[in-house]
Amino acid sequence: MAGADESTLIEAARCGDAAAFEALVRRYDRQVLRLALRFVGEDEARDIYQEVFLMVFRSLAQFRQESGFATWLHRIATNICLDHLRRSAVRPPSSPALRDAGDNQEPLVARVADDRPDGHPGRALERREMRRRIGAGLRTLTPRERLVFEYRHFEGMRLRQIGELLETSEETVKNCLFRAHRKMRQALRDVGGVECRPPGRSIDTAQAGT
Repeated sequence: MAGADESTLIEAARCGDAAAFEALVRRYDRQVLRLALRFVGEDEARDIYQEVFLMVFRSLAQFRQESGFATWLHRIATNICLDHLRRSAVRPPSSPALRDAGDNQEPLVARVADDRPDGHPGRALERREMRRRIGAGLRTLTPRERLVFEYRHFEGMRLRQIGELLETSEETVKNCLFRAHRKMRQALRDVGGVECRPPGRSIDTAQAGT
């Protein structure tokens, strides 16, 4: 069933074909787990992963293929992550802002050696402090602000896409992102000469909708 097209798998899964449903899960399981790891630790992420696919299984009969299966599944995952963030004060031990977009969840700075001639122990201390400050900044965001911030700057989504996932307007997402930017800048206001911008992406509000 793994080579079947998605619509065939969906229809078969609706009819109770377990192999078809497992094939759908395999297509998206890594994406869902990576999303959960953005917000919680590994154990909680696996709980979210299981909850997402249980919800997908239970709701598959209601899926009408109007927005595409990937978008529908991602919306379910987004809502479950948002609910989890609202219920729990638990945060991951290191900031997701310092992880790359791949499946390796080791903090990005830990995998980039400072082998420049002027490298010195003080730089490692500065990096640790920056990681701590960014993590503290993320904790000042509301669950919705954090989701919007993560999707925009670490997943590279457009505001319209984020609005579809959160089932709200693009303007509402833009306002939410503006508030998140303001809080992050405040958290990093006294870090010498460093702007609040994720690796490789500006958080300039003038570019927020591009």
